[in-house]
Amino acid sequence: MHILITGGSGYIGSVLVPLLLDKGHTVTVVDNLFYNQTTLLHHLDNPNLTFIKGDCRDETLIKEQLKTADAILPLACLVGAPLCKQDPVGAQTINFDAANFIVQNTSKNQKIVFPNTNSGYGIGESGMYHTEESPLNPISIYGRLKVDLEDRILDSGNGVSFRFATVFGVSPRLRLDLLVNDFTYRATHDRSVVLFESHFKRNYLHVKDAAKAFIHTLDNYEAMNNQAYNVGLSDANLSKFELCEVIKSVVGDFEIICSEISEDPDKRNYIVSNDKIEATGYKPDVSLKDGIVGLYKAFKAMPRNPYGNM
Repeated sequence: MHILITGGSGYIGSVLVPLLLDKGHTVTVVDNLFYNQTTLLHHLDNPNLTFIKGDCRDETLIKEQLKTADAILPLACLVGAPLCKQDPVGAQTINFDAANFIVQNTSKNQKIVFPNTNSGYGIGESGMYHTEESPLNPISIYGRLKVDLEDRILDSGNGVSFRFATVFGVSPRLRLDLLVNDFTYRATHDRSVVLFESHFKRNYLHVKDAAKAFIHTLDNYEAMNNQAYNVGLSDANLSKFELCEVIKSVVGDFEIICSEISEDPDKRNYIVSNDKIEATGYKPDVSLKDGIVGLYKAFKAMPRNPYGNM
């Protein structure tokens, strides 16, 4: 297939693009390189990869690229509640408007695979597993825009939406603002972390398995089309405190301090069932602990705070 990816040099895209090329797909990436990342540079000698430095909001550019695309993966996004709160206009135009333009300008024979977030479940009912039939209750602008776009995609009758768990792990475009990555970084360098709402639970997914979900869905698109899927590690519905205990088992000396001084801006507190996507044959490969081991190795090898907060 010819696959168009917006934001393809980002955290997930930098892992996904090489996998697509290895499977023989032709890939076009549109990315504005906001963080000056060079994560795909060593793949540009591959004749099946085209890189366009451009903005996903450039409708003329995107419409031209859609003409030849068999599948579109709109990864370009301002990720997370804090970043979207900081730039609500960017969140609206990138996270919703640009991706909705893609939905409006694709035909029924083109495939759309969209990365949503299971933060749309918001404050869940304690002890209740959230399935794809559970009501969505997004708290943040990030969650609301993602849920609104999922509605547009599923209403179109042509698209698959992933309700991704909190993604973690080493990527060529490494991020420090993701919960597991952040806590592991603090454990490596500060040997302590202060938790607020430490009992809040969520699910987790390694970045390699997030990329694997796209591959799996493109290979099984007809059977999975027009549906949403939770995607995460079924044995990793953990509280922040429980997560830190796993990190401590890897790094050793790590003080976990619980505080009541602040609150989670995204109010994520839920557990999810991943049975639906697992029934299609998808299974994650990387455990939470193995992913933390990889992060710990990376953080010990890297300079301290190489990317600021990102």
